[in-house]
Amino acid sequence: MDIIDSIILGIIQGLTEFLPVSSSGHIELGKAILGSNPEQKDNLLVTVVLHFATALSTLVVFRKDVLDIIKGCLKFKWNEDLQFLFKIGVSMIPAVVVGLFFEEQLEDLFSGNILLVGCMLIITAALLFLADKAKDTNKKVSFSNALVIGVSQAIAMLPGISRSGATISTSVLLGNDKTKAARFSFLMVVPLIFGKIAKDILSGEISTNSQNFTVLSIGFVAAFISGLFACTWMITLVKKSKLSYFAIYCVVVGIIAIIVSFLN
Repeated sequence: MDIIDSIILGIIQGLTEFLPVSSSGHIELGKAILGSNPEQKDNLLVTVVLHFATALSTLVVFRKDVLDIIKGCLKFKWNEDLQFLFKIGVSMIPAVVVGLFFEEQLEDLFSGNILLVGCMLIITAALLFLADKAKDTNKKVSFSNALVIGVSQAIAMLPGISRSGATISTSVLLGNDKTKAARFSFLMVVPLIFGKIAKDILSGEISTNSQNFTVLSIGFVAAFISGLFACTWMITLVKKSKLSYFAIYCVVVGIIAIIVSFLN
């Protein structure tokens, strides 16, 4: 992977981690278009670096919320901040279970399976269409909601299912406030990303070839900057019920991916 490939994949990761069009699906499509097929260890390192960049961009955008949550939890009272933290914990359970027991099966799906990506993008589109029609409320995410949203997040581990699209749509369809749904969706994935990064590093499966440092750094910066933009923009789009535009995009890209898969 050269510098241009790194910039392109970084921008794809940064934008699609937050925009409801599936980051994993677009990364797979991006690799197919660029003809990039790195070794498994190198591929894992690229994934870790790009996800770390988007996790940091999330913390920057929601820095005030994160600081408020930390301050609230330090009061050691069953207040709204501590409850929010526990809801995040509940939402992580399904993805952790899937990650621990089905990791190898999931990894097998990330091997240029364009047909699967296309089909899952169309499912993502259906979710976005439904969410855009939902009425806005002032309801907060409950503990039971957090678990259901967590199930959506676990399903979104499939390439082509948008994590943000699935979790925000699920939350909105459960009757939650759209802004609160977006906030919960973006913050709930941060512990999972850092946990996955720690697991991959400790497992010793990551290749840390020094000659890739410059390329990886450029990809990191590209993902971080585009992530800042996409996260901020997505919050506005959810408020204004503009998800249907992304649904149309997912349908178009999904159909193209399906056609290409049959032609190859």
